[in-house]
Amino acid sequence: MPAISKAQQRAAGMALAAKRGEIDPRKLKGAAREMFDTMTEKQLHDYAATASKRLPEHTRHK
Repeated sequence: MPAISKAQQRAAGMALAAKRGEIDPRKLKGAAREMFDTMTEKQLHDYAATASKRLPEHTRHK
């Protein structure tokens, strides 16, 4: 499933880095922390790998 905003893509990238041990998970906040706790590494990779060229910066929750 692709990311729907640049902010979501960045949060997934941070969570993915924490899952891989590249950054300390204790430094994660907000959406990145929630993604780290609830998503698999593959799911995070799918979100983080989304092409960001046409994504909006933010979207509203429904």
